Amino acid sequence: MSERVSREGLSVAHQLAAFIEIDALPGTGITPTQFWAGLAALVAELGPKNRDLLQTREDIQTQLDNWYISHRGVDYSFETYQDFLKETGYLVDEGPDFKIETQGIDPEIAQIAGPQLVVPVMNARFALNAANARWGSLYDALYGTDAMGDLPPAGAYDQARGDRVVAWGRAFLDDSLPLAKGSWSDVSCMSQTKDGFCADDIGLTHPEQFIGRVGDGDSLGGYIFKNNDLHIIVDVDSASVIGAADRAGISDIRMESAISTIMDCEDSVAAVDGADKTLAYRNWLGLMKRDLSEAIVKGSETFTRRLNADITYTTAQGLPAHLKGRSLMLVRNVGHLMTTPAVLDQDGAEIGEGLLDALCTTMIAMHDLNSDQGNAMHGSVYVVKPKMHGPAEVAFADEIFSRVEDILGLPHHTVKLGIMDEERRTSANLKECIRAAKNRVAFINTGFLDRTGDEIHASMEMGAFLPKGDMKTTPWIKSYEDRNVDIGLKCGLQGKAQIGKGMWAMPDRMGDMLAAKMGHPEAGANCAWVPSPTAATLHATHYHKLNVKQRQNELAAAGPRGTLKDLLTVPVLRGRNLSDQEIQTEIENNAQGILGYVVRWVDQGVGCSKVPDINDVGLMEDRATCRISSQALANWLHHGVVSHAQVMAALHKMAAVVDRQNAGDAAYRPMAPEFTGLAFQAACDLVFKGRIQPSGYTEPVLHARRLEVKAAQAAAAVDAASAA
Repeated sequence: MSERVSREGLSVAHQLAAFIEIDALPGTGITPTQFWAGLAALVAELGPKNRDLLQTREDIQTQLDNWYISHRGVDYSFETYQDFLKETGYLVDEGPDFKIETQGIDPEIAQIAGPQLVVPVMNARFALNAANARWGSLYDALYGTDAMGDLPPAGAYDQARGDRVVAWGRAFLDDSLPLAKGSWSDVSCMSQTKDGFCADDIGLTHPEQFIGRVGDGDSLGGYIFKNNDLHIIVDVDSASVIGAADRAGISDIRMESAISTIMDCEDSVAAVDGADKTLAYRNWLGLMKRDLSEAIVKGSETFTRRLNADITYTTAQGLPAHLKGRSLMLVRNVGHLMTTPAVLDQDGAEIGEGLLDALCTTMIAMHDLNSDQGNAMHGSVYVVKPKMHGPAEVAFADEIFSRVEDILGLPHHTVKLGIMDEERRTSANLKECIRAAKNRVAFINTGFLDRTGDEIHASMEMGAFLPKGDMKTTPWIKSYEDRNVDIGLKCGLQGKAQIGKGMWAMPDRMGDMLAAKMGHPEAGANCAWVPSPTAATLHATHYHKLNVKQRQNELAAAGPRGTLKDLLTVPVLRGRNLSDQEIQTEIENNAQGILGYVVRWVDQGVGCSKVPDINDVGLMEDRATCRISSQALANWLHHGVVSHAQVMAALHKMAAVVDRQNAGDAAYRPMAPEFTGLAFQAACDLVFKGRIQPSGYTEPVLHARRLEVKAAQAAAAVDAASAA
């Protein structure tokens, strides 16, 4: 048990209390007494309401289960099903049309369409890399990945590949910044005249795209352009290796890449106690105060990584100006479900983790609110709230942040809310969910994995579900993706909020990403998740090809696409017979994915990482991927598609596969052949007890097993110290 201190009737982990009082509060104008008294009141007043909402989830789920059981084999109409969902409160009546009233939104949210990163805030290096990914080298992204169809050869710089990179880059400039005549590939010199930009005395087709020059006075460097609200810097340096070999001296094309980044306290981290929560909040504080740093060792070189400075430039009219050097940072809190041992209430019970996140992350962001060159420039704090089920839970989130603003003395609606449309009851009632926070909404997005996990759990008793891959071609997923955009546009999010799409999960498959992810801006999304800064640079090229605002206008004029009926069509087998091979393949795919993720989470506290799949393809995995795999197996077990013995055999077989895949990790503890470790037990719990997990979430199991590991490690450390 960690050391605790008493604060306003609360029992607080000593690391957290010290961090709040010594590091976080100074500079905010909030005293420790105000903070702890505010948290105590928040817990006392809203804790019971939080628990009531969770009980409502369970009550509705019980009604769903009973209805599905009683209607097995019954040929009922959609109208009958819809009426039942309304009777339970699962569906609510839609009110009149409205527009959101969010104010004080930064251009990265309201105006600029582009890539978005999600990164575990507990990892300072990852957080800094993501924040600094506002700008990325197109040349590096093309040369170092398979974006052009193949990987670079090993060894020294390959000139032939470099020539292909330059040609790709010139073609991109032709598309995004067309010259009035000819091609960028023919340019031999660049200059700025009183009339603007010239390349070989040829101007741009759209002269207004030229913004200015990097630097000022005698230190003017690269040329800055703007297309679809995104900047491009064409660097000219004939003294560099690349520039010396280029006719025009162009040494790189710098892309405005990750426009925004979600600093994640939720799905991509493993924060189970006061020490973990303190680390997450400490890194968030460093980002908000702009003093976070991390020592990096690469080979024999050691350097310190910090947040990038802004880019100074001279406008086309000769005036000084700057471009932001960092991505706009949002912070993702946890949902309403979990409690945390970091703080205990007056009865000794864990408090709601979401309540602690709301107060701490908002308070920390106050360090940024009065800065003229900080993160948010319009007095807003951007908080993404996941895993909410329906309008009442969104309204509760709105209430939480109103109370937080009162505690901290902030104007109401300082905190802007991101609604994760990743639960079935939220996507079915999306319009009313947005209405419930209409003064705060700054973000909605779709998340196929969590949404599918909830799809399975919510309709567990309807029958056996299709294999995971087959679900992507069923009516509900297309309706889900289309309705998210259509409803967002109808509710006035254009120009005020982000409408987002989900993650590209294969960071090593950039060629495939370039081919596929154009679909996200084409679908009307003004942001979409990518797995790395390099991926952000490449995905940014899609937003130069298509003006998302114009696309949104086209979609809005065309009218709604997805239907509620399609959205609520449950993807069960419906008489389809699966072969033994199909079943075995699905069992092993799910088992391998669960084990590969869980073993790092439980044993090492890694909440998100590139995990090799069963074919050794690296996939970005987090709790959402684990949720769908565990719920899929739990569903097939429940309906007799597979047996306990089959699944356990697959878990044993795949544990050996995962052990092999992690053989190079010195910190890794093999699961086979004993299969007694806490990580393997956690995987079994997720599958064999998956049907009874709240909403099918993985957090209760993962947190419990991780706490066991940490307790064992602490005990071992004490024993070692005693022996010494």
